[in-house]
Amino acid sequence: MGIVLGLLLRDFEISIVLLFYSAFIIFFLTKRVYGYLLDKGFEEKRAAYLNRKIVHISIGGIVSAIVPFVFNYPIVPSVAAWGLGFFLLYMRKNYLMYWFQVKENAYEVNFAFAWGTAIFVLWSILGDPFLAMLPPMLVSFGDGVTGLVRNLLFKKRVKHWAGNLAMAAVMVPIGYIYAGPLGVVASLVASIVERYEFGIIDDNVLIVLASSLVIFAGKAL
Repeated sequence: MGIVLGLLLRDFEISIVLLFYSAFIIFFLTKRVYGYLLDKGFEEKRAAYLNRKIVHISIGGIVSAIVPFVFNYPIVPSVAAWGLGFFLLYMRKNYLMYWFQVKENAYEVNFAFAWGTAIFVLWSILGDPFLAMLPPMLVSFGDGVTGLVRNLLFKKRVKHWAGNLAMAAVMVPIGYIYAGPLGVVASLVASIVERYEFGIIDDNVLIVLASSLVIFAGKAL
């Protein structure tokens, strides 16, 4: 019991460091990127969406990649992600962080909850942190790349296959590194479903759900 508590304490300490890193990205880096983009003639909404993808990659993606190497259990990173989700929701209602949040949707909130839930469920059931991190990386690196490519090509938020091809190009190699052939299949499926949204069920939820189902099915077979 003492060993477990010691490892959980270490996980908590690491999460504090990552919290400060995330705060730097959200409150310092992206805020300045937003101002820079406006100075370059970008529309406010376009600049905010670009910043959202920067958050996807720099926080969700980078943290996803290192989680299997620095955390001992899924509970701490998952709770941290859920806490971030509640924080983002609170800020939407009380002080919109306009440099990456938009009034039209709360998809950044969905992202945080989907990210944390994927880690907790897959890691707890499969016992493999590397497999568990693939859906969070797909929704972070993969979805982030789609947004950057589409924004630069079409100068607005739009669903287009160019983004899906870019996502596949980035995530298939990463999927293979973290999960072998199963990771390749999950990455391809996620790259396809990213294009779709159904009301409040956005691409963040669909990417995590589809790739998780592929992983569970692959392990079962």
